[in-house]
Order: sequence, then C-alpha cells, then structure tokens
Amino acid sequence: MSLSDPTRLLNAAAAGDKAAADRLLPLVYDQLRQAAQLQMGRERSDHTLSATALVHEAYLKLIGPREVPWRGRRHFYVAAAEAMRRILLDHARTRARLKGGGDGGHIPAASMVDFESLGELSIREPEEIVSFDDAIRRLETEAPDSAAVVHLRFFCRLTIDQTAEALGVSGRTVDRRWLYARAWLHRAMGELEER
Repeated sequence: MSLSDPTRLLNAAAAGDKAAADRLLPLVYDQLRQAAQLQMGRERSDHTLSATALVHEAYLKLIGPREVPWRGRRHFYVAAAEAMRRILLDHARTRARLKGGGDGGHIPAASMVDFESLGELSIREPEEIVSFDDAIRRLETEAPDSAAVVHLRFFCRLTIDQTAEALGVSGRTVDRRWLYARAWLHRAMGELEER
C-alpha cells in the first residue's frame, strides 16, 4: 500500500489496521489542525479544549470501524469538520446547561451572525453555538448541497476553489450554493430570534 494514498490508508485504518492509522495521521494532520485552529478561533478564550485536543478527539472518532468505506480525502475532511462541530457542540451544550441550570435559554440568534462574511463568523457563547447548529441541521435537511458548502467553507475553511474541487463541482456552483446558504441561514436565525 502506498504511503501517500490516503483513501487506502483511511479504509485500512477503518478496518482496524493500526499501522495504517499511524501512517495516515501525518498525511491529514496539517489540514485537520488548520481547521481545528480556525474553529477554536471562533470559540471563547477560556475554552477547555485546545486545537490539538480537538484534532485528536475528532481523529479518533474517524478512524474507528466503519460500515461504509471512505470515498476519498474529501469524504474524510467533510466527516472531520462534522466531527469537530459535534465535539464543540457537545461541549457548548454541557456548558450552557451548567451555566444556565437548564438548556441555555434564548439568545438573539440573528444578531450573532454576519451573513455577508459567514467565513469570519465568531460564535463564542455556548447558546450561540447551539442555535447556529440547529439552523445548520435544518439547512442540511432542506438543502444538503448548500449545507455541504457551509461545512467546507465555514468549518474546514476551504476557499471557493478548494470547495469546488472537494465537491466535484464548478466554482460558480459553489458561489451560488454559498450565497443561498447565507441567505437561508439569515432567515432561519431571524426566525429563531422571533420565537
């Protein structure tokens, strides 16, 4: 097996090959670390997780046994972004419960998002993370292609061109889906605020 073939290594690691998992990490670590640093940059400064811990926790979730084989590096990075999001969300929900003694209460959701520059979004409060995640999950149900763009652009911090390559579509398609997702999230977050 080639040392530089991440898809084969991913699938071998998923089948329980520890040596493949050990060879895979250096090939994907830089991209995962960059995504984790950008995600942690949006978090509050006193967050209990570090970017390194986030990478390792997400990686451990990803290399375990799988029923569906990895379809390539893109599939892995999308799953990594989702794993990081869920890890941070779990931490946020726990913190919100501890902080508020309940589910975290209501926040002015739309005010936290600058939808013109969603890529630079900063969400620091646990309640904000939970509300934003609720909106993303609704978008995944209604427009999965646009949600995939949000995952790669916002959570993995890929450029338009990198996102297009990862999804196997044109840059114009990514632009269109990105525009739609921002408008959709703006509306959805406004609806959350009105409740």
